Amino acid sequence: MLAAILENMPSDQLVIHDDVTLRDLAPGEVQIKVAHSGVCHSDLSVMNGTIPQQVPCVLGHEGAGVVTDVGDGVTHVAPGDHVIIAFSPPCGTCPFCTGRNQPNLCMTGMIAMATSQQFRRGDTVVGSMSGCGTFAEETIVPGFAAIKIDQDVPLDVAALIGCGVTTGVGAAMNTAKVSPGSSVCIIGAGGVGVAAIQGARIAGAAEIVAIDLHEGKLERAKAFGATHGAVPEDVPAVMAEVTGGEGFDYTLECIGMPATMRQAFDLTRRGGTCCIVGVGRAEETFELSAFEMFFSEKTLVGSMYGGADVRTDFNRFLRLYKAGRLDLDGMISRRIRLDEVNDAMGSLGDADVIRQVIDF
Repeated sequence: MLAAILENMPSDQLVIHDDVTLRDLAPGEVQIKVAHSGVCHSDLSVMNGTIPQQVPCVLGHEGAGVVTDVGDGVTHVAPGDHVIIAFSPPCGTCPFCTGRNQPNLCMTGMIAMATSQQFRRGDTVVGSMSGCGTFAEETIVPGFAAIKIDQDVPLDVAALIGCGVTTGVGAAMNTAKVSPGSSVCIIGAGGVGVAAIQGARIAGAAEIVAIDLHEGKLERAKAFGATHGAVPEDVPAVMAEVTGGEGFDYTLECIGMPATMRQAFDLTRRGGTCCIVGVGRAEETFELSAFEMFFSEKTLVGSMYGGADVRTDFNRFLRLYKAGRLDLDGMISRRIRLDEVNDAMGSLGDADVIRQVIDF
């Protein structure tokens, strides 16, 4: 089968191979024919070394498809079912999944995904990004990573739920817990930022300010719910207009850079919430003084996978889509074939791109 493999890291190219196979299905696992895969900035972050990953590996972690086979012990899905693949699924039994009610932080599920190594090229074992490998025509995942969805949901929009939409919408609704009537600032109007804008709108925010370098992205952000858009030099004036200079009730950083993380904290009002959504490099830091943390009483919180319980949130977000409240169709900017994936990677920063989807 066809698959796009990262052979070295860092690298700016994936290699398309047509001789990739799957190992045998093990008990508790699910085999899936991938219908569509989103091209996510996190894929690029693996390629450039921001997110560590063993190579060789099949990239892609934002996918949906149809179950073709199940291993012994799998009862929640069956061949023919439509599923979204969760890259960080809950095991259902560890403290994060039970008493702590933080299933998005489950390490058991993450380790199970990371050690799957389901692909082969001849005698060579080929791993997969976060255990998903959705840049391949088929994949195998642990059973708890296959989340069943209604068959009337288009699989192309369902694929977006697998990462970017859940990360952004969930950051606004689950992690930051945006409240009705509040003011929200979203730094970065890419795919995750647009999802966060929609999450803030659904949560009832009165003002939603999008910040980005590209005027085109800011105009597009307004179509998804942003009430204002600002390039960096215009931020002080927009903040004064919206908040009287006090700062925003909620600020969500959706880029992953130390400078914008610090900016997000500064734009948050005293007693407000600053939510870090973007993935930064492990060696990078940003500074806060001990006094300002005390005096401002701001809440600074990270958001891993949108604080989501994928067992319920995937279908909750799809119900919002069906109700016309979450625009997923509009987020698909471009459809590509697998052999166009390197061009898609190079387009991730383009002003006219929200999400690109691979059609298999």
